[in-house]
Amino acid sequence: MSDEPVLLDVEDGIATLTLNRPDVRNAITHEVSTAMIERLEEAERSDARALVVTGSGGSFSAGGDVNAMAARLSGEATLAESVRRIHQETSRAIERVATFHLPTIATVDGVAFGAGANLALACDVQVASPEAKISFGFRQVGLAVDTGTSYFLPRVVGMNKAKELVFTGELLDAEDALDLGLFNHVYEDFEAEADEFVRSIAEGPTVALETSKRALNQGLEQSLDQAMTREAAHQAAVFETRDHREGASAFTEKRDPEFTGE
Repeated sequence: MSDEPVLLDVEDGIATLTLNRPDVRNAITHEVSTAMIERLEEAERSDARALVVTGSGGSFSAGGDVNAMAARLSGEATLAESVRRIHQETSRAIERVATFHLPTIATVDGVAFGAGANLALACDVQVASPEAKISFGFRQVGLAVDTGTSYFLPRVVGMNKAKELVFTGELLDAEDALDLGLFNHVYEDFEAEADEFVRSIAEGPTVALETSKRALNQGLEQSLDQAMTREAAHQAAVFETRDHREGASAFTEKRDPEFTGE
């Protein structure tokens, strides 16, 4: 495997973004953050119809850069430099995943901790192996939450449970995370079943799914009337797609549709 900190592979309409620092359990270092943003820009220019975010070497991501923490404690890095790295690098990379225009799926094997947990939640859907674990344990290193915890976590588990997970730093196993909605699925045959799930999304009507994603995200901040008005405007555009014509034809002809993403 390449020694690049982040890999991008685009095949059969699926862009796979792989954090590739298994020696540090895919911690989100300066190099990883920068490379993530560059690879995401490449994915945006590709013919991908869905984005997978994953990690190499049996870990998703251990979160923050421990070496950067050590440099701050030793005086090698200033407080301003540390805050800049969190806000302008790690948080920006995670935000770029959260705002990616296509459906995004986190495939979590091993640990997703701290900022790594937020990277998983920044995706639209999370699927996991039985060995996956997740924690928002910033308290373990004496820190407050960052990289989007206060935004992502309450939206998934509710405010009371979010506070409990942050206050205790509990490391959840795959089944407990599934019960809380932090993972959508836990697959025993992880690679095969996760691949099948991702392909079911990538082979869908891409414009309609992209538009639906945008509507769902906007709906959290809108009234019912605003949401319905925006949905009607979105639908008017999707009516013009080839995939809508194919879907409608397939429905009336009682066959499976063959969407092309157009």
